[in-house]
Amino acid sequence: MFSHSFSSLLSSNISCLLLLLFLLHAPLTSALWPLPALYEHGDSVVWLDRDLTFQYAITNQFNGTSNPLPNLNTASSYAIVQAAIQRAQERLLNDTFVPWKFHPRHSDFEPAVNGTKVFIKNVTIQQNETDSAAVLKPLAGEVSENYTLSISTSGTVAITAISSIGILRALDTFTQLFYQHSTNLTVYCPYAPVSIIDAPKFAHRGLNMDVARNYYPPSFILHTIDVLAWNKFNRLHLHATDAQSWPLDIPALPELSTRGAYRKGLSYSPQQLADIQEYGMYRGVQVHIEIDMPGHTSVIALAYPDLITAYNIQPNWSTYAAEPPSGSLKLNSSAVYDFLGTLWEDLLPRLAPYSAYFHTGGDEVNVNAYSLDDTVRSNQSSVVQPLIQTFVNYNHDYVRAAGMTPIVWEEMLLDWNLTLGSDVVVQTWLSDESVAKVVQKGHKVLAGNYNYWYLDCGHGAWVDPPPSPTNPYYPYNDYCTPLKNWHLIYTQSPLASLSTTNTSSSTYISPSSLDLILGGEVHIWSEKTDPINFDAVVWPRAAAAAEVLWSGNLDSEGRNRSLVEVGRRLGVWRERMVSRGVGAGVVQMVWCTQDERGCVADGLG
Repeated sequence: MFSHSFSSLLSSNISCLLLLLFLLHAPLTSALWPLPALYEHGDSVVWLDRDLTFQYAITNQFNGTSNPLPNLNTASSYAIVQAAIQRAQERLLNDTFVPWKFHPRHSDFEPAVNGTKVFIKNVTIQQNETDSAAVLKPLAGEVSENYTLSISTSGTVAITAISSIGILRALDTFTQLFYQHSTNLTVYCPYAPVSIIDAPKFAHRGLNMDVARNYYPPSFILHTIDVLAWNKFNRLHLHATDAQSWPLDIPALPELSTRGAYRKGLSYSPQQLADIQEYGMYRGVQVHIEIDMPGHTSVIALAYPDLITAYNIQPNWSTYAAEPPSGSLKLNSSAVYDFLGTLWEDLLPRLAPYSAYFHTGGDEVNVNAYSLDDTVRSNQSSVVQPLIQTFVNYNHDYVRAAGMTPIVWEEMLLDWNLTLGSDVVVQTWLSDESVAKVVQKGHKVLAGNYNYWYLDCGHGAWVDPPPSPTNPYYPYNDYCTPLKNWHLIYTQSPLASLSTTNTSSSTYISPSSLDLILGGEVHIWSEKTDPINFDAVVWPRAAAAAEVLWSGNLDSEGRNRSLVEVGRRLGVWRERMVSRGVGAGVVQMVWCTQDERGCVADGLG
């Protein structure tokens, strides 16, 4: 018995050691992010012709163009793809990424620039179906993002996809296969032949970006959309307003931003908002807006004080709100409903051409605020719940009338037990169990457990401790410490902790209900983040979530993907993002990436 166990253990350890040695000595042959579903390659070098051309055709369309798509007269499949081709050409010819950090120091890892070269002179792109009207603003899964990509040793490149969005994804992958040569600025791919068949695991892959607590110029949001597209995210959720500021211009209610923005000029005009959404549309990143309510709305009191209850109670703000300043929209006020009607009639028709979704918030509603509400005068849930139901119904009727689908935070369904329309998407953040509970109630769900996918966590408290002889706030952590490193983020998935077999488990869901799990979002709240440190806080950690959502975190045999292999690719991807102007944080120091043995825990700690 001992001999058999020892032999099994030895065999297992040898297998792990061989795998580790393979990973440590593997060249940069899988340096794609996120990892494609199927990826085969060789080791032949092909070079990029400086006069590279692209040929694009759509099946059943003679001239390779398409009719304008609904809502936006200038948008068409042809325009979307041609813009993507132009971006790819600029990336290929202007990226300055030389991967010296991932080869032994002073090694001659680049191909010879003299001698016979094989050049890529043309890329053929075939779209196999005409785009539907939904391509500009699809519901989750409504438009295919699948694609194939091949590069032959003779320099022939072919891309196929069902939709224009699939072509965008293929072109982003294509640009990652090339490096700049350090001696003469030529561009080469060392992996021919290449064969890629790719498709996303999840239909909704997003970043929730808080632009209310700190202001981000439109240009910075456009920059973020670019980085999201490179990582194959397809959603940017803009948390547009909160208790602290209202940086959104509403022409029908001008004082919301003139009084609610931090300063004149620190708000988004209707044209700027449309430009942001259209910019995302051309990159396959749908930008949807959240106006969080009824909580997180105290800033409205700066313009309309009679609409808000429990406004900025000090010093005991925590009795009435999750963070200062306290204040919630009154729940039984005709003036509030008049305000909401004006707000939605102004805002929603402007958003509808670009987005299939609108987020009405609903998190962290503090019932104590309604004991001070002169239209409610109670903090009893039995009194407040029917009023919230009416409130949400009213808002969602407006969202649907504008042709969009409502999204709410999980508390509306799981804490307040609201009856929500079957179309409503529920966004979870508190636990993996929340995902199961939402699915069990028959609703579509987005995952994003704060214990894994909150990027703002672990940077310390942003509220200052009051004077105290006992100092109970030491060591001044934030509520969700520690920081979520990329390893931890990568281990999380929208399917984490769910069971499709154990019917007695609290997280059991039937296999047939898996399609209710649309995907997820990684979150960056901005109490301690602004345009100066945003990139370093978000990237490359958000990229770890991007790969989980696109590729999954399991290998082809259903095992957890090796974090050694993942870390090598993420390190390469971080350097490529940096070469494109992203201030992304470091994955590992150069010694680790240059040494063939790498920096792997020895297992003795």
